[in-house]
Amino acid sequence: MKEIQEKLTLLQGRVKETARLLGIEGKLTRIQEIDALAHAPDFWNDQKRAQALSKERESLKAIVDQVRAQESVLEDVKATLELLREESAPELEEEAAKNLHAVESALEAMDFQRMLSGENDKCGAILTINAGAGGTEACDWAAILLRMYLRWADMRGYKAEIVDFTEGDGAGYRSATVTISGDYAYGYLKAENGVHRLVRISPFDANKRRHTSFASVYAISDVQDDIEIEVKPEDLRVDTFRSGGAGGQKVNKTDSAVRFTHLPTGIVVACQTERSQHQNRATAMRLLKAKLYDLEMEKKRKEQDAIEKSKKRIEWGSQIRSYVMQPYQLIKDHRTGFETGNIQAVMDGDLDAFMKKFLLSGE
Repeated sequence: MKEIQEKLTLLQGRVKETARLLGIEGKLTRIQEIDALAHAPDFWNDQKRAQALSKERESLKAIVDQVRAQESVLEDVKATLELLREESAPELEEEAAKNLHAVESALEAMDFQRMLSGENDKCGAILTINAGAGGTEACDWAAILLRMYLRWADMRGYKAEIVDFTEGDGAGYRSATVTISGDYAYGYLKAENGVHRLVRISPFDANKRRHTSFASVYAISDVQDDIEIEVKPEDLRVDTFRSGGAGGQKVNKTDSAVRFTHLPTGIVVACQTERSQHQNRATAMRLLKAKLYDLEMEKKRKEQDAIEKSKKRIEWGSQIRSYVMQPYQLIKDHRTGFETGNIQAVMDGDLDAFMKKFLLSGE
C-alpha cells in the first residue's frame, strides 16, 4: 500500500503540472466567455462565426474534461486508500493500482498531445510522395511508402484517399498525392517530412544485387474551408486530361481529370480519381488552396530555411530515415537515433513510435 500512496502523490503532482501547462484556468475562462456570447439573441445571425465559436468551445471543453477526469480518478484512489488503512482488501488495492496506471497512461497521452498544439496540427493532411534517385527502384519504393501511410491511416481510423498519381517506369509511382482526414493527422505526419532511404536486394535486378533508393515525403495541413484564400480566375490555368491507372480500375474513360496551374506561384495540383470533372475540380481547388495557405504560412513565420531543409535533394546524404532490408533488418531515424528491427510492422503502418520520438524531441 505504501507504493500505491507514493505513486498517488506523484501523479497528483503531475496532474497539477499538466493542468498548468495546458492552461486549464485560461481555457475555463474562455469557455465562460463563449457561453456568454452564445446567450446573446443575435449569436446565430452570423452562422460562420457561431459555428467557429462552438467548435472552439467543444475543443477547449474536451481538454478540460480530460484533466478533470484524471483528478476525479485520483480522488477515488485517495478514498480507497483511506478504506484500506482501516481494513485490508486485496481486490481494492489491485483496483487502485490499476486506476493509477490508467491515469499515468492518460497523462502521457496528454503530454504528447501538448506537442501537437500548432495552429493546424489538428487538421487533416495532404501527403505527397515523390520518387527520387534510383529509377524503377525508387518508383517502387514510393509505392511501398504509399502503402505504409495508407495502412497507418487505416490503423488510426483515418480516411485516406489517393487524389493524384503519376505511374513510374515499369513499377510503382513517380509521384502520388493522398488526402488523410482525421483529428491530428497533420500533427503526426509532419514528422515524416523529408527523404526516406531504402536499402534492399532489388527484385528488378537479375543479379540480385543490393540497391539504394530514395523517395521524399511532404505533408501540409488540409485546412479545407477554414482558410480564406482567394484564387482569381485569371491566375489559374485549367487543363483536363484522361486519368491513368493499371488494370483499368477506377479509371475515368473521358477527359474528366483536372490539373490547375497557379500562374503567380507556379504551384501545380491535379485530381483524377473522382467520378466526374466537377468533383475533380472541387478537390483540385481544395489542394491548391491548402498549398497556397502553406506558402503564406512559410512567409509569415519566416520558416523558409526549415522548409528547405525538409525538401533536400532526394538522394544520398539527405535522408531523415533509413530502411535497411538486406543484409540485416533495421529502420533508423537519423534525427532522433530511434531504431527498430521489426521492419514488417513498420511497413504495415506501425509508425507512431517514430513520429512521437521526433515530435517529443522538439526538433
